[in-house]
Order: sequence, then C-alpha cells, then structure tokens
Amino acid sequence: MFQINAHRIGPGHPPFIIAEISANHNGDISRAKASILAAKQAGAHAVKLQTYTADTMTIDSDKPGFKISGGLWDGYKLYDLYGEACTPFEWHPELFAYAKTLGITLFSTPFDETAVDLLESVNAPAYKIASFELTDIPLIERVARTGKPMLMSTGMAHEGEIREAVEAARGSGAQSILLFHCISNYPSPIEDANLRNIPWLREKFGVEVGLSDHTIGHTAAIAAVTLGATAIEKHFTLSRADKGPDSEFSIEPDELQVLVQSTRDAWAALGSGDLKRPDREKSSLVFRRSLYFVRDLRAGERITEADIRRIRPGYGLAPKHFDELMGRTLARAVERGDPVSWDDFQPQ
Repeated sequence: MFQINAHRIGPGHPPFIIAEISANHNGDISRAKASILAAKQAGAHAVKLQTYTADTMTIDSDKPGFKISGGLWDGYKLYDLYGEACTPFEWHPELFAYAKTLGITLFSTPFDETAVDLLESVNAPAYKIASFELTDIPLIERVARTGKPMLMSTGMAHEGEIREAVEAARGSGAQSILLFHCISNYPSPIEDANLRNIPWLREKFGVEVGLSDHTIGHTAAIAAVTLGATAIEKHFTLSRADKGPDSEFSIEPDELQVLVQSTRDAWAALGSGDLKRPDREKSSLVFRRSLYFVRDLRAGERITEADIRRIRPGYGLAPKHFDELMGRTLARAVERGDPVSWDDFQPQ
C-alpha cells in the first residue's frame, strides 16, 4: 500500500488525483495560492509544485544546445524559460503553510539537492522525480534517503533506465515507490498514450502505477484507471486564457472537477472482479423467463409441448426443465397463467 499523508493509494481506493501547478502561477504567489484553493475545491487530493531555479537547472549560455527549437517553447533559452517558470524558493514556506490550513496535501518535484533540502525544511510529505531526472541517480538517492514516499515518472525511459532508478531508490532506503507511466510530449497526442504500459510496469517492478497525463481531455486518464492506474497527475491552471509556459496542456477548475468524478466513476465501475451480483439486480429476477401453463388442464392429464411455454415473468420453474416435464402427469388441475412448480405433478 502506497500512502501520502492520510491518503491510501492502491486498487482498493479511488484514484489519487494530483493537480500539477508547475509554472501556471505565472510568477504571482497570490495566483499560486488561488490555484491550491481551486484544486481543493475541485476535489483534487493533492497539489504539486516544481522546485528549482534557473541556476539549478542549467547555465546561462547562448550556445546552440541551450536554445529550444520547436514546440511550445520554441526560441526560448533554457535559462530564460526556467527563470520565468520557476516557483521561487522563498514562496515555499508560505505555500506549504497555506495548503495545510486548507487541508490539502502539497508536495513537489525537486530538481537538485538544494531543492530537497528546502522541501525537507517545510516537511514535504512526498517527492516526485520528473521524467527528465529519472536518470539522475544521485538525485534519486538523495530523495530516497529522506524516507518519504517517492513518485517517479518514466517518460522517455527504457526498461533498463527505469530499473536503475527503482533499484537506486530502494538501495537508498525508499520503502514506498509509485511509478507514473508518462509520455514526455507537451501536449501528447492520444494515440501515443500507450496505456498498456501501466499493467506492464506494475508486473515488472512490483509497485503502484499511475498516469502523468499530458494528453488533452480526460479519455486517457479514465482508460488508465480501468487498466489499474491508482494515481492521476494532470497540469492545472486557473485559466488557459491567462497563458503561461504550461497553460496549453493544463486543465481548468471545472475540468479538474470532471476528472475527479470521471476517474472515480471508472474505478467504481471496476467492481470486485469476483462475479458477485449487486443486490439491486434482485428485483430484476422476476423478469427472467420461466415455465407457465398456457392451457387449463385437469388432474391426471399428461403434459405436451402445447401445455407449457417458456415466458416471462420468472415465478415458475427454470426453462431448462421444459423437456423433462414432457409426458409427466398432473397431480392437480391448473389454469392458463399458473406458474409451473414440481408440486403440480405426480411423483415418478
């Protein structure tokens, strides 16, 4: 069982929904706090930040490799993008304290050891390892040594890289690991979702598995739950119209509310898998077919195919007994519309 604060995460519990604020605070701590509140009101179980600075992510360089070509952030220097998108370190104590007053779990993705130190100082209850940092084994080992639950995204990673990350975490003391199936493309086309990786990851690594979803809409998340995903992470913004580095593939509060309910419904629809029939079906049993007399008959008459039919309602003998009743002798008179019972016949 994977657990963050009081939230138990696993097949026996509704999907754990994480609203990822990322850069959608647009550099305004008031907007960050409003986002935490809106996520809480929409029914999310947790809100996630990203903890880094431009200097902990990269260096300020004009060399070609440090400039993004194509995609949502085309033309940005890495240093400038991260400087614009980061959640300032000095905000963290206030944001964590605010989330606590609301009663919603707040945690973060650290991108280097200084971020882990900061998050430990505000008592972060869990850590997320981003897909791009899954191969940063020293960072994974540092996070694992906190003893906190770890969520790790697997975007871009092959099996060997995932295994190295999981083994590094376990080897450094991690007791609770959840892997996120993830496609690191922003936004990600639905046809690339490859959700069958979810049961594969669970079987291969023996951990809970969720979906870090960058597709547009809720289809992938709902389908993921039916394949066993126990946590769903989605980027979240107060309004896409306000723009921001991640706004194009983020959901708004009303959409988050739909996501929470839809994934919960999908989980509820899975049931127990043991063919146990719901009690509400019992009232429908009377509409099954059963055997009824369709002619008035006297005691002592022998039954023919013209005397009995398989019809609704279901108060008579089951249809499977039709053939064995042929030629039987009636013990008493019956009328058209009487349900057939064994008591209607003489012993054989």
